[in-house]
Amino acid sequence: MAGKTSEGVGFSDDEKAAMKQRADELRSTKGLKGAAKLAKEFEACVEVIGGLEGIDGEVARTVHRIVLAEAPDLNPKTFYGFPAYAVDGKVVIFVQPKSKFDTRYPTLNFDEASHLDDGDMWATSFAVVNVTDAVEQKIRELVKRAVA
Repeated sequence: MAGKTSEGVGFSDDEKAAMKQRADELRSTKGLKGAAKLAKEFEACVEVIGGLEGIDGEVARTVHRIVLAEAPDLNPKTFYGFPAYAVDGKVVIFVQPKSKFDTRYPTLNFDEASHLDDGDMWATSFAVVNVTDAVEQKIRELVKRAVA
């Protein structure tokens, strides 16, 4: 990966920045509980989404709208600087913008707390290159399954 240490081992600069961002996220809600913590996390999620442009912003806004409609029990927050949605503090869904690590496309990701299990193998990450009606419908179905 670009940005490795001079010895070629260790974390890239992008990975270090993401870890710092996660530490900042945790510090920002330290001492907060209940509704105050949820409100602060919601605000941070909306702020991150508002800062995304192009396909990153389009995917994040679409996912945010769908999650609020289809999975209101999930709490918006940030996760390593990504817009994320959690239940009981465990991330279920997050959007990884392509701009974060300079990748070809943003991804919609489902963490272990999601319920997408399907036999011996299933997808937990989906590349999104365009938000069409069909893509939006697929996201809606995945969100519903993830919280079922």
